[in-house]
Amino acid sequence: MDLSFIQKPHEYTPRRIFSTTGTDWQERINWDRLRRDRLARAKEQLEKHDLGAVVLYVGENVRYVTSVFQGNWKNNIFIRYAVLPRGGEPILFETVGSDFYCARIDAPWLEGRIRPAITWKWAEGAEEYMAERMADSVYDVLKEHGVEKEKIGIDIMDMRAYNALTKKGLKIVNAWPAMSAARVIKTPDEIELLKIASAYGDCAMWKIKNEWLKPGVKESYICAKVNEFLYENGFDFVYDIIVASGGNTSPYRRWHTDKVIRYGDLVIVDINAIGPGGYFVDFVRCFKCGGGKPTQKEKDLYKECNDWLEAAMAELKPGNTTKDVAEKFPEYDDDKYGSVSLQQFAHSIGLSLYEGMWISRAYSLKYPAEIKQNMCFAIETFAGHPGLEQTVRLEHDVVVTDKGAEKMTIFPLEEDFLS
Repeated sequence: MDLSFIQKPHEYTPRRIFSTTGTDWQERINWDRLRRDRLARAKEQLEKHDLGAVVLYVGENVRYVTSVFQGNWKNNIFIRYAVLPRGGEPILFETVGSDFYCARIDAPWLEGRIRPAITWKWAEGAEEYMAERMADSVYDVLKEHGVEKEKIGIDIMDMRAYNALTKKGLKIVNAWPAMSAARVIKTPDEIELLKIASAYGDCAMWKIKNEWLKPGVKESYICAKVNEFLYENGFDFVYDIIVASGGNTSPYRRWHTDKVIRYGDLVIVDINAIGPGGYFVDFVRCFKCGGGKPTQKEKDLYKECNDWLEAAMAELKPGNTTKDVAEKFPEYDDDKYGSVSLQQFAHSIGLSLYEGMWISRAYSLKYPAEIKQNMCFAIETFAGHPGLEQTVRLEHDVVVTDKGAEKMTIFPLEEDFLS
């Protein structure tokens, strides 16, 4: 792509959004390149982590290496799996029946490498027998590629699967360090898909503010309207639309209820959904229902939340570490309990909502990790204190460029709260 006119990579420009349909006259999302680049990154990490193969049961990992998706419902219930042997190509074990035939029709790039999955979960008395058959299918691939004596990574622990695989004499290790390292740095096409999801998220926020949010509607109504809008526009899956209003913002309830939204309520909306190409949008805005002027206390909370957010986001640049980011978050329960609240927080996004790397004061101050170019994060802060009637939360989706964080979600904050 000739960048001499636009003067920066296309994927770093949030206003430059491709259509999701293909055409002969413009290079848009290059799906073949996306498949090749993701697989190449996974193969590279197998070499770096000295793994003979990875055995993948987590749906997003299966999609990452095979580029096969058959609905979110089957992502993490152990009815399909994939094996990527070092020096070889991925083998997909797909659910038998219609799913098996759909995969063979839909994924010609896997021709000859789609086999029937052996399911073992919920098999009652047959679980051990079925798990051993599943392990046999995995072992066959490993032996075909001559890696059965090497370290084999597995991405999620299921005791039946672990016992069946170790019974075959396999040296089972954790596959997550390799898969996380592959997925946390995005390819240009992945960033483009995150931007497209963000663009629809921005549109949904506009509709919330200008069409759907009014006194007398329920939190569940806002949730329903966002679901309807995103599915109508081809989203793979709406993961969760969190709507909290008035007293439900303090303490913050991270789910919607059938509570009626009153005039003057602060309304926190968190959109979590998988866009048309399989990549997440996850961001938050806070509105005042009815359009009344914010009180000084509300403005103070909003500014407090945004100041923390901007300060932490400024540290998301290559060469910095997660410690640099976490130091800009306020002290919160992450400090008090040494665990993650997911409120003063940043997390990688991609095929998964939580992908690759989390940033929290619970551990990032002591165990810093390097921030690298083309990582993508959702970064979020919360102005929640005891005794508040209602409060504020904000979140942006960003890509780490060579110059720092570039916002992908660009729906504006509330100007009258920041004035």
